[in-house]
Amino acid sequence: MNEKRQYMRSGSPMVVELSHPGFGATTMKVKDLSDGGLCVLLENHSALPLGAVINASIKRYGGTINEQPVAMEVVHASRSEMGLMFVREP
Repeated sequence: MNEKRQYMRSGSPMVVELSHPGFGATTMKVKDLSDGGLCVLLENHSALPLGAVINASIKRYGGTINEQPVAMEVVHASRSEMGLMFVREP
């Protein structure tokens, strides 16, 4: 298989709190995290629309990783997972 990922992924136990004024707020388990973004497990959640920009707070079981929510864009989704990319400031 031809690997196209730009960043190494880490699979540490984490959850992410996602929020958007139009979609509300929810918490999902993180499958893996990289410098470019993260992949969440949908479980009993529905995927958000591709291109949607949401706010994310990433948490380990010991506490929050980022003090302020960060903007992330939905870049792919399947039946079981959703990929979110960090939105970089120009």
